Amino acid sequence: MSFEQEWASVRSTSTSTVSTRLNQLAPEPGGGGGGNADLSVDQDKLGAIGSAAYALHGRLLKDGDHARTSTTEAATDMSGHGFRTGSAMSTVQERWGSQLRTLLDACANISNHLDYSAASHAKEEADIQAALAASRINEYFK
Repeated sequence: MSFEQEWASVRSTSTSTVSTRLNQLAPEPGGGGGGNADLSVDQDKLGAIGSAAYALHGRLLKDGDHARTSTTEAATDMSGHGFRTGSAMSTVQERWGSQLRTLLDACANISNHLDYSAASHAKEEADIQAALAASRINEYFK
């Protein structure tokens, strides 16, 4: 088996290879534009996105709930004085808290998933390289 055949075999069975086809866009001049282009991932870009998600999580955690105490106090005071706006304000505060927790969870998921994906990609790439290097060594022993 030639190196090219073995490489094609490994790439077709690898779980790290994702093929995609964009039917909506015309191919760029000189860009190939084939029907089965490999989806490439730049580790630096993944790292930047993960870092941005982590930073957003930190800022939301710090700044996203700073008005909770004053809003709760205002809602309680308004309700105590017979204003219906107080209960509406409480509802808004509860909804805000719920949405904030959802957004915090999403940012954490993005950051954690990208960290995992980058590490997993690097491990799979190293495994493929080791397997190919071992197969090339076997040729010299034959």
